[in-house]
Amino acid sequence: MLVTTWNVNGVRARAGRLMEFLTERRPDVVCLQELKIKEEELDRAPLEALGYHVAAVGQAGWNGVGVLSRDPIEPLMSQLPGAAKDAGARFMMVRTFGMQVVSVYIPNGKHETHADYPLKLAWLGHLATHLESLANLDAPLIVAGDFNVCTTDLDSYLGERGKGTIFHTDEERALMRRMTGSGLVDLYREKYPSEPGYSWWDYRAGAFHKKLGMRLDLVLASKPVAARMTDVMVEREFRKKSKKSGAIPSDHAPVTVTLAP
Repeated sequence: MLVTTWNVNGVRARAGRLMEFLTERRPDVVCLQELKIKEEELDRAPLEALGYHVAAVGQAGWNGVGVLSRDPIEPLMSQLPGAAKDAGARFMMVRTFGMQVVSVYIPNGKHETHADYPLKLAWLGHLATHLESLANLDAPLIVAGDFNVCTTDLDSYLGERGKGTIFHTDEERALMRRMTGSGLVDLYREKYPSEPGYSWWDYRAGAFHKKLGMRLDLVLASKPVAARMTDVMVEREFRKKSKKSGAIPSDHAPVTVTLAP
């Protein structure tokens, strides 16, 4: 079973690359972020033609998250408990394949002195509180998405030089530790404790080819799901322009986890 998370950076703009990915890799569950579209405007027909059920929460031009699944989807929540509604469409929780699956897009924060930074910390805090409040973290649960935090120096090309800057602050990292402390496992880091695993590269200055990236896209899972993991990979090929169609990629690569039955 394949579970993918991908910040597509605009589902309309990346439709070609998304369809190529779904056709070639055939993941069973896909958590999407940055749809940048209202849910009623999402073109479900091509996705359904590939065998996917679709659930999404969106807004015009910004944010937006969704879940695709080859199994029927039961929507559970489309708003993070406690979070300000004006923070945007950033959270969706569903049940599919016998698991609770959460797709999240954490606010960027812009920079550590910007007014958006405390809003980012507040949103992360509400997410940590929600995960801590779940009655049974031993139940099958996946929380996947663009967290916009480099949880350790290893997760950023800046290394120690990034400390104190946005994505690398002690406050952001402490909130991420609350989530893993609640019983969730960071699957990539569990499998590859010493590999950077970058999933995002700036479009500018050849950052992708220079390997100047950050690991922002995570798949966290409760222990029963983590025990099923056999592999996890950053799908770097889909960060590149399509050789077949010329479709332009997102600045994020998909991250895919393989789970045993």
